[in-house]
Amino acid sequence: MSKKIIQQAFLLALGEVAYISLVALLMFTVGKLFGDKPDPVIIAPIAFLLLFVISAAVSGALILGKPLTLFLEGKKKEALQLFSCTVAWLVVFLIVAFSIVAMQ
Repeated sequence: MSKKIIQQAFLLALGEVAYISLVALLMFTVGKLFGDKPDPVIIAPIAFLLLFVISAAVSGALILGKPLTLFLEGKKKEALQLFSCTVAWLVVFLIVAFSIVAMQ
C-alpha cells in the first residue's frame, strides 16, 4: 500500500471525525439551549431524521466518494485499499476516543 493512499485515507477519516464532532457539538448545544422548553411532539423526530439523512449523505461522500471515483476509473485495487485504510483510520480514532473516555 502506498504512502499516498495512507495519507489520503487519514485525511478522509479525519474529515469524518471532524464532521461527527461538529454534529455532536450541535446536538449538545441544542440540548442545552432548548432542553427545558416544550416543543411540538412531531418536531423532535423530524429534526432527528433530517439530521440522520444529512449525516448519512455527508459521511457517504467523505468515506465512499474518492474510492468510488477510483473504482469507476478502473483502479479497483487502489479503491479497495483507500476504502479499507480509511475504515482502519476510523477504528484508530475510535480507539483513541475510547481511551480518552476511559482515562477520565
